[in-house]
Amino acid sequence: MNWVRLNEQVRSDCEELLARFQQTDSVRFDVFSKIWKEMKFGQIFYGTVGREKRAFSQLVLDVAVGYFMPPFSFQIRVGGLYLIYSLYHCQTASPRVGISVALKDWDDVLSLEKDALGSRHLDAVYVLRQLLSCKAFRFTAMPTSLKFKKSRKAEGSRLRDKFVARARAPQELLDRDAMEELANVHDLYHKLKLSVCAESSEGKRSGMDLIRPNIVQKLRGCVLTFNDWQSNNQLVGQEADDNNEEGGGGGGGDVDGGQGTSLRTESSQRARLLSSIKSRAYGQATESCKSRRHRQVELDVGDRAGPASPKKAAKVSLKARTQENLCTVAALKKEAPTVTRIHRLVTLERCKFQGKQEENNSMTTGLE
Repeated sequence: MNWVRLNEQVRSDCEELLARFQQTDSVRFDVFSKIWKEMKFGQIFYGTVGREKRAFSQLVLDVAVGYFMPPFSFQIRVGGLYLIYSLYHCQTASPRVGISVALKDWDDVLSLEKDALGSRHLDAVYVLRQLLSCKAFRFTAMPTSLKFKKSRKAEGSRLRDKFVARARAPQELLDRDAMEELANVHDLYHKLKLSVCAESSEGKRSGMDLIRPNIVQKLRGCVLTFNDWQSNNQLVGQEADDNNEEGGGGGGGDVDGGQGTSLRTESSQRARLLSSIKSRAYGQATESCKSRRHRQVELDVGDRAGPASPKKAAKVSLKARTQENLCTVAALKKEAPTVTRIHRLVTLERCKFQGKQEENNSMTTGLE
């Protein structure tokens, strides 16, 4: 079986199901179940036999659990929870294949349960606790299995980008409770400054300059402005995508799609400009070898300073150097004088010593 192609097909089917679920603007399980039955998604396991059942079930669950984790929106994550719940109970493998969840991702699962419980989405909480009760989760060290020579290319699609939640950090940071608490603290600080600076008018004026008036209203206005800007950018992107789909990439005359197309054109031009700058910057370095870059620099400096210096002589090969050394040694041997042998000197010294010893012996015998 071609598992790479199966992975792409399963991913496209899951995204189609979640896209239909996203259009309903609901997180109810009965709505998801209706779409599930309309698409006959439970038949995805039909046709697998033998050992292929467990392998295919593991592949399908690994693809589906990715939509259960961030950075997708709350609705898509709840849809991913319903998807893995339905796939887990519809698989044909026996015993059932577990849902692989990394330990580092379990905090995200608990935060999703907390958000669903706080928003009173009890069907999502019930589905998650049902999976926990039947021990459907299989905790792993990594989100995906590590394989030798596995491709690291990130899978993505047009629908996958629409599933990602918008950045709501400013809205979450400055919610209603936080704004009320900030207003109370600001009023208390303002009263304390008035009590301290009540003695002199100059001190009151210099001290009150440190307080920014209407800080709560200004922060609220900044958050609202950011929210409007974010919504407008999202609408412009959607209109540009729709125009590209309708016109097949051609030049349409709509005014609304012109802004989105111009933004895309500017970004593509900037990308091409950056790539051309990088190619010009690193093009010269890639032409020469690393070990000879310093030689290239010296030649460039010489060209700039004056006339080019004469080229260095080619390096003599090892064979030529060896023959030259051998010839030199042979010539020295011929020109060298006769060598005095050391053992002959030793014999002469011995003879002299023996002659002196005989003379001494003869003198002693004559005296006697």
